[in-house]
Order: sequence, then structure tokens, then C-alpha cells
Amino acid sequence: MSLRVSLLVPLLLAAPAAFAQDPAELAAMTSPWSGSGGELGFASARGNSTTESANGRLRLRYTDDDWVHSMDLFGLRSRSESIQTNDDGTETKVSNTTANRYTGSAGSALQLGEHRQITATVRYERDDFATYDRQSSFGLGYGTRLWGNDRFSLDAQVGPGVRRTHSTEDDQTRTGLIGRGFFDIKYSLTPNTDLVNTLLVESGSYNTFAQNDFGVSVSMNEHLALKAAWQARHNSDVAEDKQKTDTLTTMNVVYKFK
Repeated sequence: MSLRVSLLVPLLLAAPAAFAQDPAELAAMTSPWSGSGGELGFASARGNSTTESANGRLRLRYTDDDWVHSMDLFGLRSRSESIQTNDDGTETKVSNTTANRYTGSAGSALQLGEHRQITATVRYERDDFATYDRQSSFGLGYGTRLWGNDRFSLDAQVGPGVRRTHSTEDDQTRTGLIGRGFFDIKYSLTPNTDLVNTLLVESGSYNTFAQNDFGVSVSMNEHLALKAAWQARHNSDVAEDKQKTDTLTTMNVVYKFK
């Protein structure tokens, strides 16, 4: 038997077994990507006044041996139009942007065990209607699972960091040390219904920022889900004409990686 034939025969014998395996199982075994993928929501009202609101989110997670890399991007924009009657009786269409916020975060974690890791996280935020219209932070921390079973899990990350902010009240940029905490809760109500809640706290000498995201996700199939979410954001040090807490309620379509 020639050398070419002796090499070709084992390949032909192994090919049927490879093709017989479920492609979905192969993708689950080989793909390092996971996460919710993307979320998108849009609302529009028209009549005597016009309002439009859109929000989107992209969450990705990449696993490479003992390293886990993650990314979270979020955008919110709302706009309204109304008819204003002038003193001379004429009408003018007035357009106002009522919300314009973009946030992005990225992190890497070195796995020390099944649910223990050393983390490094960077976050940037731009909010045109907040006292701190620009915030950026970097934090190092230790993460662990505080509680977990088949249906419920509670993960936490704590550590020091540094934050840089710009205030629209006095047009000043500040840099200072912070303590950072991140808490992630997941609970499976049913095989296709999940409750999720994340809490981020960044506390420094001149401001404590906290953001809590609560959501209910109902899977329609392997990749698509509907998600109702409620977000609360709090800054302890704001201008007199600003409220300390903002809330946002959304209903989004979610694409999930498997």
C-alpha cells in the first residue's frame, strides 16, 4: 500500500463519525463566546406631540483558558417634538433631546479556581443631562461566588480603583481613589424564565455612584428572548437643580449566544 493511501484511509474512516455529531454540540464545545449578545428596544408616539426613544445593549464574554474577557456597551437616546404657539399666533415646531447617554465597560479576569478570580475593569460613561457628564474609572478586585446552586447564584467583586469625572456645575475635572463593588444575582424561575440583578457601586471622597439593573428574561427559543428591565442610577453629589436618582424602564428583544 502506498504512503498516500495509508494516510487517506484513516481520514475516510474518521469522517463519518465527525459529520454524524450534532453541529450544535460542536459549536457549544468549540465556541469561546457567550453572553446575552444584544438587546434592542424602541418606542414611538405621534399625534399632537412626537416622542421617540431607543436603547440598545451589547454584552459579550470570551473565554481563553484561565482568562475571561467581557465587554458591555449601552446607549440611550430620547427625543420629543411639539408645536409651540408664538405671541403672534404662528406655530413653531420645537424639538428637544431629553436623554442622551452612552456607557461602555470592559474587563478581564484571571481564574484562580472554579468561582474565584482576580479582576481588572475599566468603565466610561457620557451623559449629557447629568451633573457628571463624563465619568471614567479603573478598578482592580477579587471576585468570588458567595452562594450558588442549580437555580440561584450570587457573585461579588470588590477592590480599589481610581475615577476621573467632569462636572457641568463648575466645569471642573477631578481624579480620586474609589472603592468598587459589583454584585451579580441570577435566579431561574422556570427553565425559560430568569431573574437577573446587578449592582455596581463606586464610592469616593466627593461622590458615590451606584447603578442597579433588574430584569426578567423569558426565552422564546435557543437564541431569542424578551426582557423587561428596570434601572436605577444614583449620584450622592449633584447640582441643586438635578435629582440624585434616575430610573429607566425598558422592554427589549434579546439575542443570546449559546
